[in-house]
Amino acid sequence: MTTPAYFHAPRSILCLSLLTLLAISCATLDDSTSPSRSAGQKRKPNVLVIVSDDLCTALAAYGHPLVKSPNIDRLAARGVRFDRTYCQFPLCNPSRASFLTGLRPDTTKVLENRTHFRQNVPDAVTLPQTFQKAGYAVARVGKLYHYGVPTQIGTDGLDDPPSWQKVVNPRGRDKDEESKIFSLVPGQFGGTLSWLAADGEDGEQTDGIGASEAIKLLEQNKDRPFFLAVGFYRPHTPYVAPKKYFEMYPLDKIPLPNVPANSREMAPAPAFGSAQKVQDAMTDRQRREAIQAYHAATTFMDAQVGRVLEALDRLNLADNTIVVFFSDHGYHLGEHGLWQKMSLFEQSARVPLIIHAPRAKGNGRACTRTVELVDLHATLADLCGLPTPATLEGKSLRPLLENPKAVWNKAAYTQVTRGAGAKQAAAGQAGFMGRSVRTERWRYTEWDNGKRGIQLYDHDADPTEERNLANDPKYAGTLVEMRKLLQGN
Repeated sequence: MTTPAYFHAPRSILCLSLLTLLAISCATLDDSTSPSRSAGQKRKPNVLVIVSDDLCTALAAYGHPLVKSPNIDRLAARGVRFDRTYCQFPLCNPSRASFLTGLRPDTTKVLENRTHFRQNVPDAVTLPQTFQKAGYAVARVGKLYHYGVPTQIGTDGLDDPPSWQKVVNPRGRDKDEESKIFSLVPGQFGGTLSWLAADGEDGEQTDGIGASEAIKLLEQNKDRPFFLAVGFYRPHTPYVAPKKYFEMYPLDKIPLPNVPANSREMAPAPAFGSAQKVQDAMTDRQRREAIQAYHAATTFMDAQVGRVLEALDRLNLADNTIVVFFSDHGYHLGEHGLWQKMSLFEQSARVPLIIHAPRAKGNGRACTRTVELVDLHATLADLCGLPTPATLEGKSLRPLLENPKAVWNKAAYTQVTRGAGAKQAAAGQAGFMGRSVRTERWRYTEWDNGKRGIQLYDHDADPTEERNLANDPKYAGTLVEMRKLLQGN
């Protein structure tokens, strides 16, 4: 038998060769077993952002006894459900400009549905731009930045072209059949309660088409890192969904919220500034029909979420895709005698938020810390190891995804305008701001820096915010603390 040549080499060379072989072997082993280079992490994690328009926490995952939302519920069971998440402004354009830039409304100066954020912060780096800079394929389907619903469905609306490499603007049967929609104000749909139990199938509706387009993009980009944002229109008014979803909510099973006759005497007048006379005049049957339609549109939207999540599983992408589901702001369904948004009560300021980061230790649990939508930019960049703009005003939620009970001393802030519309401006009337701060126990609100009223609610004892404690001497100390917290933001 011939002896291998290296056995005849000088001892020093032999030792060096063996050490070199050992180093190469160890390096190969490290490369294949290192957490940063394992099979599930050879590629950057994908991100799938799903936004529902005008959705409150009326979901089974959040304890609603009536609403059917099986797909969102399953996502909540897999990820972290944030129970105290708050928008920064309860209106579409200001909220979306805020969470997509990571800047608060006072910075973007977007306080209504007409102003594009780049008019005021032209150099802002948006959340999708952060991912573009990192080499991701970045696309949106449907409504991410603001555009009017339903008038601008099928258009770019108030979009931000630098944010995306590809955009899809779905348009479906709901847009084409607006003449069939019932409205409290005939011919008005977007800002007025309106609804339709539609003929046809899910796939004919704008959100059904949007889900199909999102699935196509998942299929096209399954072999490269992607950031895909999917904006569903429902349950934004008009509440349109196929008839089968309405049948899930019989009118005689829908309870109405209890609203005391003197409810508008229980808080400062600006707190009810979003009220509309046409909604105040609704009959009980109309109230039930509106709630039925809202829940039907919610369940229809949930079904489209399910289709997108099923595609993620089918394409074997779920184990390396961060999924975020949330709404742009909350929504009133008759609580306090209010409907829709633009209040600083809990129902309008609070939103659902579910984050599933595949390897997060907190998955399957709920988090009761107060968090904000402005935190999303920092959170998603942090989870993917991406640098973020120094100007971001949110905070990464990653510690809470690892431990939902982690120490967290960050409050949540929401603001809204009053008397700042075109009619008021034309009449020479100045608008003013309402500002609210939420901790895990308390909500404190000031109108016009307190000159037009203040509110204080103890959520441990009064989760429906019906007893304003602002003038109760027993809570003077709490009032001082909450005022400092609000004014120090």
